Amino acid sequence: MSKREEYEKKTEEYITPILDEMGFYLVDVEYVKEGSSYYLRAYIDKEGGITINDCVDVSRRMNEILDKEDYVKDAYIFEVSSPGLDRPIKKDKDYERNLGKQVELKTFKPYDNQKEFTGILKAYNEETVTIEFEDGDFDFPRKDLSMIRPSIDF
Repeated sequence: MSKREEYEKKTEEYITPILDEMGFYLVDVEYVKEGSSYYLRAYIDKEGGITINDCVDVSRRMNEILDKEDYVKDAYIFEVSSPGLDRPIKKDKDYERNLGKQVELKTFKPYDNQKEFTGILKAYNEETVTIEFEDGDFDFPRKDLSMIRPSIDF
């Protein structure tokens, strides 16, 4: 397990009980280097959307654990954030939340001479994502998807 994976896994283990208690859920955790700084980020959400005060409350509680456990050996910045409306669908629970909803997806290789599609997320499994179009359903191999996210109309 890489250092990044270890830090993300431990963070998920520590933050999940906090989120459960508050009625929130974890969307993703990432440990990344941007410029000369490392960032440990937790993306959280709840039904109806997350607020800045929600992020602050979770951050305060998690910072106590981070200080006590001290499992991240590098200097880093910890952030708690809303994932945003157009966040990519990555995990099975993201797929589950978006079943029956309109999604946008991009593929690495063309299908029917195109690489961008919009349709209804009908099903998913480890191998494929099924999208419903006006003229029928199509199964896209997950390995061929460069991006899939909720479709947002403004």
